[in-house]
Amino acid sequence: MDKRIGILVYRGDKGYGNPAFLRRLVEEGTSMGVEVFVFSPQDVDRIFHQIRGYEPYGAGWKWRWREWPDIVIDYYRYYPLAKHRHYLPIREGSIFRFANNRFANKFRVHQILEQEPEVYQWLPETVPFSKKNLSDMIKKHPRLYLKPSNGTAGRSILRIERKGDRFLLCGRTKKQGQKNEILPNTASLTQRIKQWVEQEKRGDEHFFLQQGLDLGLLSDRTVDARLLIQKDGQGVWRTTGMGMRVGPAHSSTSNLHGGGTALPAGQFLSSRFGVDLAEIIIHQCQELALVTAEKLESHFGQMMEFGFDLGIDTEGRVWIIEINPKPGRDIFRKLGQLSRYRQAVRRPLEYALHLLEKDSLVSQ
Repeated sequence: MDKRIGILVYRGDKGYGNPAFLRRLVEEGTSMGVEVFVFSPQDVDRIFHQIRGYEPYGAGWKWRWREWPDIVIDYYRYYPLAKHRHYLPIREGSIFRFANNRFANKFRVHQILEQEPEVYQWLPETVPFSKKNLSDMIKKHPRLYLKPSNGTAGRSILRIERKGDRFLLCGRTKKQGQKNEILPNTASLTQRIKQWVEQEKRGDEHFFLQQGLDLGLLSDRTVDARLLIQKDGQGVWRTTGMGMRVGPAHSSTSNLHGGGTALPAGQFLSSRFGVDLAEIIIHQCQELALVTAEKLESHFGQMMEFGFDLGIDTEGRVWIIEINPKPGRDIFRKLGQLSRYRQAVRRPLEYALHLLEKDSLVSQ
């Protein structure tokens, strides 16, 4: 194994956040003849230029000192914001060659994309949370979503629905607890939303309000699509796959972590819109993902993969709900698409090797 790929992740007191995926990355690396190991900021020894690299061992993990990786894939998600200070020096310094650049929070990404004429049409109206913006948005839209700028897995998202003079709230806390409430007027709504933000925010995190879409393709369920695009071993953007996510009854989100169910995109959309329109919708999803990825890459620099959460409303119109640069890929495993799941795991490694090959050609 003449190439070493490091996987940078957050490791807390309870271990890794997604150990099954990390284990699979290491295993796929071995099958490709590449040394792949997992590490966190606290594992880097700059003085002796070595890293405490982890690999699967039985049901757990073991470490040994490793040589410096040739390239690093950044899958770090910083849950406690206090730990972010350990991550930044590694990410902002020049000690590693990274396969993927840093990204921005969800609201900042929206601000960037709404300046792009080719992308703007797919974006729901989105504004920072404030008392005035809440009042204006709830008058304009019968449904809103309150979201944290750095949230993951549907945590801390609150759906707000206007029903006459009353308001229905449905959401999940940062600890994945389900919340449902009915509020009698605008004043009580404003007070409750302020409480939610204070309760759910982490550090100086900000919240934003997003236009709610009519995604009720199934009664009392939130339905959206997850589309994964990745760069392949030649550095070209490719669509890896797409699936539908159906949330539990009365849930504010469709996330699989929150109890959602995965369904094949073609089959589901054909049953709702017919085969011809379903094919058009899927093609549009793929096209908008590729166009948007190129726009984002022109702003942030070299990226490796994106998970698009796409809303498809009852008229068949496609919307960009969210874009994740460190996406999950479990939807393919849950759909039984195991070869596609394997491809989704391997492609980041193949792309990292492609970058190393380009480096070697330049240095010759």
